[in-house]
Amino acid sequence: MNQAILFPDREEWDDANQSLCFPALVNGFQVTCALSAEALAHRFGGDAPEFWVESFRLHRWDLEDEAEQAICNQKEDDQGWIWLS
Repeated sequence: MNQAILFPDREEWDDANQSLCFPALVNGFQVTCALSAEALAHRFGGDAPEFWVESFRLHRWDLEDEAEQAICNQKEDDQGWIWLS
């Protein structure tokens, strides 16, 4: 893992964006990483935020690795968010 990118355990469901968001600290700056409800349902099944948050926690390491690659490849959207699909 790149020591300049850290992932605190602070994932949460964002009702406004219908997504699960989790922070990454990149060289001391916070970047928001997210998975949409559609992406979560496609990956893990289910139809409820509680299920998806638990699924995220079970697959945290793989998702953080995926987010790290997206950060390193500068895949931010216009708002500076990293969206995993």
